[in-house]
Amino acid sequence: MTDLAGKTILMSGGSRGIGLAIALRAARDGANIALLAKTDTPHPKLEGTVHTAAEQIRDAGGRALPIVGDVRNDDDVAGAVLKTQGEFGGIDIVINNASVIDLSGSLELAAKKYDLMQDVNVRGTFMLSRAALPMLQEAENPHILSLSPPLNITPRWLGAHTGYTLAKFGMTMATLGIAAEFAEQGIAANTLWPRTTIATAAVQYALGGDRMMKASRTPEVYADAAYAVLTQPSRGYTGQTLIVEDVLAAAGITDLSAYAAVPGTPDSELFPDIFLD
Repeated sequence: MTDLAGKTILMSGGSRGIGLAIALRAARDGANIALLAKTDTPHPKLEGTVHTAAEQIRDAGGRALPIVGDVRNDDDVAGAVLKTQGEFGGIDIVINNASVIDLSGSLELAAKKYDLMQDVNVRGTFMLSRAALPMLQEAENPHILSLSPPLNITPRWLGAHTGYTLAKFGMTMATLGIAAEFAEQGIAANTLWPRTTIATAAVQYALGGDRMMKASRTPEVYADAAYAVLTQPSRGYTGQTLIVEDVLAAAGITDLSAYAAVPGTPDSELFPDIFLD
């Protein structure tokens, strides 16, 4: 394993939550981080913008390039790749972090929300990865990491929230497809997903409110696992649907108590995340 000093990361989203935590972990090594995000101005309910995230990255020791744009817009995606290359000289890592969640049933899910999840989660993952591939082909240890689950096609998860399931599994399939297509060129492409819920705005507003937030782990558990993945040799570590806790265990971190959102919460009382049996 190496560290991420001088490596350049292009991430979709990242203004807050898991994406920001991953960016800050990389920044501690002195990484360069470009964030393609829509949050140019503060949201009435959600903390952070792409600009405040960039400030935190710099404070943590990294270099930051905030790019206001939408992963659904092909010109914004192409522009983000070119701006990142122009600022930092290339791209070593792509992190597909941007994602939309709606757990509505099929009859209740609005068509516009279905389209939004497909556009951001699936198309955004594919298009951002594809746009960066020419830069990744020139990188020393190139990685693509998508924050999406393993393909668990049991009726329980296929039928739980079909629209959202399609979108998240689509992220995973796009990533695994790229892994297979570019394996000979040494470009790693993996997915990463947690066993427990993570204390983020998605949990707060879309899943379980304060009660679930208190029974979750902090975004730092995801960040440390992502770091462990991104510092692996790309040629020998690709095409996997990885689980946060398994990655940390392989890195020698088995006591996860420090990641509890409420200190002292035993693992047995944490909420399990979706998609994992």
